[in-house]
Amino acid sequence: MKNILMMVDRTSTRLGQACAWLIILLTCLIAWEVFSRYVLNTPHDWALDAQIQMYGTLFMLAGAYTLAKNGHVRGDVLYGFFQQRTQAWIDLVLYVLFFLPGIVALTWAGWTFAQESLAIRESTFSATPLPLYPFKFMIPVAGLMLLLQGLVEIVRCVQCIQTGAWPSREADVEEVDVEKLKEMVKSEGAAR
Repeated sequence: MKNILMMVDRTSTRLGQACAWLIILLTCLIAWEVFSRYVLNTPHDWALDAQIQMYGTLFMLAGAYTLAKNGHVRGDVLYGFFQQRTQAWIDLVLYVLFFLPGIVALTWAGWTFAQESLAIRESTFSATPLPLYPFKFMIPVAGLMLLLQGLVEIVRCVQCIQTGAWPSREADVEEVDVEKLKEMVKSEGAAR
């Protein structure tokens, strides 16, 4: 069971890491468009549409990654004071009552929405139209990934209820802890 949980975590993590590269592409596209518009005086009518699609793809596909890393916003003011078993019960109830129905609806409607877009070969409304249907197919893909990750989180809740401790997660990049960094620099300086 742990291998399946970690496999879904790894998939969500890899997808999130791959989508993170869209930030670089998006930044380059925006910088190029600003340069092109204000220095070369040759704006591109499709650039804004491309930026919106890239940002939307990044935003949607990063959802499963964020869920895998336990990074979604919650009311931690009270939640953090509860025992882990109580936290798991709260999470389990919220996943079953709200998360699952919402994500299933998103995935189902997103699939229908994307198929209709493909059927009419929907494109943007600009002089140089970009196809919209590939972007709209990101909706059910993101929904499916969120659904898989949500099921993993439900299993984690059940495991925590049984054991009293949260099961492990796939490791990834951690935020920099300034105090730990200072201690590390001091210890390296003292060792020399």
